[in-house]
Amino acid sequence: MVANFEGVSQAEQEAIAYLRSPQAIRDRCDQLFELACQDQLQHFRCDLSQLEPTAAFVLQVMQANYPDLQVPFHSRWRHFDVGGVARVVQLQQQLASLSPLEQARAKFDLAIVSVLLDAGAGAVWQYVEADSGQVFRRSEGLAVASFQMFCQGLFSSHPDHPLQVDATGLQQLTETTLAQGFQVTDENPLVGLEGRLALLQQLGQALHSHPQLFGETNPRPGYLVDYLAQRTEQHKLAASEVFAAVLQGLSEIWAGRVAIAGVNLGDVWAHSALPQAALGSNLVPFHKLSQWLTYSLLEPLQELGIEITGLDQLTGLAEYRNGGLCFDMGLIQAKHPNVTTQPHLPSSEVIVEWRALTVVLLDAIANTIRQTLNLTPQELPLVKVLEGGTWAAGRAIAAEKRSGGTPPIQIQSDGTVF
Repeated sequence: MVANFEGVSQAEQEAIAYLRSPQAIRDRCDQLFELACQDQLQHFRCDLSQLEPTAAFVLQVMQANYPDLQVPFHSRWRHFDVGGVARVVQLQQQLASLSPLEQARAKFDLAIVSVLLDAGAGAVWQYVEADSGQVFRRSEGLAVASFQMFCQGLFSSHPDHPLQVDATGLQQLTETTLAQGFQVTDENPLVGLEGRLALLQQLGQALHSHPQLFGETNPRPGYLVDYLAQRTEQHKLAASEVFAAVLQGLSEIWAGRVAIAGVNLGDVWAHSALPQAALGSNLVPFHKLSQWLTYSLLEPLQELGIEITGLDQLTGLAEYRNGGLCFDMGLIQAKHPNVTTQPHLPSSEVIVEWRALTVVLLDAIANTIRQTLNLTPQELPLVKVLEGGTWAAGRAIAAEKRSGGTPPIQIQSDGTVF
């Protein structure tokens, strides 16, 4: 899906296409995992004797949360109902008069903006929901805040159509408006507010840049529904098709990242242990937010009667809850104290190694759980293990080990990663 880049050589196009594939994520993470197993990484080693205890702990959490093992997908939609408030049902009631297609567009609009705002919030920030009076933090707080902003029409330029996100609405956003929406004050700071605003404004620009994906007139993230619906065959659509469309449409919004031939690669980072034998061969892709977004777009498509295939082609999410689980359970072990005593940039090899090992180990945990339950990947796909699952278990053990449930390794976030 990169053939439309002008002035990009065939070799460069192939390198870009590969680094945007789920296969590349697994391949490159596997390379670092093999080095970890040989104790040849600088910052971490792996102890696979902890795999079965970790899988058992995750399964225990999963069965406590979902005794019938009817686990939903790991997606932003779970966060919208945090605190026992049926916000998605309320939204559905507001959308009820619209056609099914327009309802799906609105849900795409909401999910895309909310996921893009879902970078680390920091340990201090919190959101007080006016209607329920409940207080939410971190990812759940960002979800509820962005949900309420969407319902208030903050991302729409059309007063008569508040329940949408459009390019003009995004480009007209100000830092003051966004800060008010997130209840930011000197006493309630949100990490990376400027980065979040820039991301949304760049999203507005990207919507204009890809009319085939987002529509020519009044472009919206939600028009991606129409594009994907056209790519179905017999009402079936591969999850990798959704992922490819997300990367194609949104890659240019990420600032200051690795590029090939001027094409921004997104959540892709260099590691010195990988050989520089070919173009991009030292790069490790994760595409965490893009995959999280892909998982969050699948349910509105299913509601349109589209069957999603190839779910397990996508990978586990390389973020601090899943990575924290692997670290706190001893699957991943630090080789020096600086790993946990100082914060690290996303580009640092500490974080690249931590994330890469997490991706591989999430597959291993899922496989171990399936063997225990005698289930196939189709019966218990990775996206359900994440939800059931590793993310919840990571949060639970973090709460046990550290005040406030903070991650074991600190990341210097700019509001655009994780």
